[in-house]
Formats: sequence, C-alpha cells, structure tokens
Amino acid sequence: MTNHLTTDNKIADIVNHPAFKGFGELLLPHDNNSRYYNTPLNQVGSLMPYHGHVEPIDVVNALNHMIDEVSDGHSIFYNFYSEQQKEKDGQKKNTGLFFFRGKPGSPFAIICPGGGFSYVGSLHEGFPLAQEISKKGYNAFVIRYRIGSGRLATEDLAAAIDFIFKNADGLDVGIKDYSVWGGSAGARMVGDIAMNGVSAYGGGNLPKPATAVIAYTGHSTYSSDFAPSFMTVAANDGIASIHAVEQRVQNLKDSGAEVEYKRYQTAGHGFGLGTGTDAEGWLNLAVQFWERHMGK
Repeated sequence: MTNHLTTDNKIADIVNHPAFKGFGELLLPHDNNSRYYNTPLNQVGSLMPYHGHVEPIDVVNALNHMIDEVSDGHSIFYNFYSEQQKEKDGQKKNTGLFFFRGKPGSPFAIICPGGGFSYVGSLHEGFPLAQEISKKGYNAFVIRYRIGSGRLATEDLAAAIDFIFKNADGLDVGIKDYSVWGGSAGARMVGDIAMNGVSAYGGGNLPKPATAVIAYTGHSTYSSDFAPSFMTVAANDGIASIHAVEQRVQNLKDSGAEVEYKRYQTAGHGFGLGTGTDAEGWLNLAVQFWERHMGK
C-alpha cells in the first residue's frame, strides 16, 4: 500500500496522484475541476450538489483500492473510444472506463453515476459501488461519459459495452449475464439500454443486459421486453418523484416485464451506497436480483 489518500487530502491530490497519471481529472465530476482543487476530501460532497449522504470515507476507500490495484501492476483505466474518434469529437476525450476486478471470467456490471448530465458523480455513486460489487467476485466498470446530453451519454454507454465485449478476453471478464447500473441521470441511460438495446445507440448487435439496476430517476419509459429490473427510490426524494417511479414500476409489471422494487423512506436523492441511511444494504438486494437472472 503506497501513497494512500485520507480525508485530509485535497481534491488536487487525486488529480496529481501518480497512480492516476494521465486520467486523474476524469475521476472527478466536472470537465474542469480546477476551482475545487483546494477543497479537502472531507468536503467532497460539495462537488456533487445533486447527491446526498456523500461519505468521504467511502470515497477515499474506493480511491485507495484503485491505488492498490495500480501498485499491484493492474490497469484500472481504459479508453473505449480510439484516439481518432477523440480527435474528431473533442468531448470524447472526457470519457473512459474505470475497472474494478472481480474473479477472472465472472460477469461484469457497468455503473453509470448520475449528476443531471452536468457532472458525473463517480466518486460517490460509481467507485464505492464498484468496489462492493468486486468484493462479491464480479467485475465492475464505472463509466465516465460525456456531460450535457442524455443521448450522447447513452451512446457512450453503448460504446463502452461494445468495448468490453470486444476486449473480454484481455480483460478476463464474462460477457454473459452482464448488468447495467445507474443512479438518477445514469439510470436514464440504463433505462434506454434496457428498453432499446445497445445497437439503438450506435453499439454492436449485442444482447440486452441480464439485469438493469435503476435507482431514483423520474424516467418513465417501459416496454414488454424491458430487461429485468431492480428499482429503488426514497419517499423523501426531492428530485425524482416517488409517484413517477412507482407508476413506472406498475407499468413495467403490467406490460410483462420483471421488476423488483425497494422503497425507502428517508434516504433522499443520490444516496449512493446508502451508508448511514435507511437504504444501507440496498446494493446487496440488487446483486441478489442480478444473480437470480444469471443463466436465463
């Protein structure tokens, strides 16, 4: 273990950490984070205004896991767009995949953090979740997508899934029974893929995910062939209407899609792992739902 971060470090220490050389800025929420560089990590929640219950220790633990992976000789960051694609569209330079390894050959999850398409809240809603999923033996990726457009973000998700499928052998991940996870804006991306598939957003002709995990979004789409979904929200969510969520759950069930729904009371919006809230432990339920749909 070398050069671990603590909650006393500053945001600039993430960007400048040698383990994150070449992509440190993409760990952070915004395309330009320089105004936050002097913010201490114990105030990391201030970078992500749409998220609640941001626990600095969860953030630091996930970052230190990544540092340890690099120290052990593992790659943790992958570009899913080529240099030519990034030169053609400069915004694609702000994309990539962060990899949390599980057991070799095990299925993968790809996590889409939220942020209202104005930032990507990976520090709270991506890396800590991926770390927990990898502890359970599954491979987990966190996507850094283009901000500003839900359509472009979903195209990035399709491209990332395509990349993982094409590079599955080198990554040593299983491509059967994959899952897509998203919170808030990220859950809209997940819902798009769950309903329309990867090819609808420019990816290959790939299977739909075995499971979609959809957390606290007002997105209302549904169809009879929507991927099996685990959905969750808190009753006191001030951004995603619980009534809209529960109507979507009912619409999905009525159409014949399989849904498991977990309602919490006081966790608010953007609760991530739910540490310290009544939603704590929800990730375990979502993984169990995913496991029940493996091999189907």
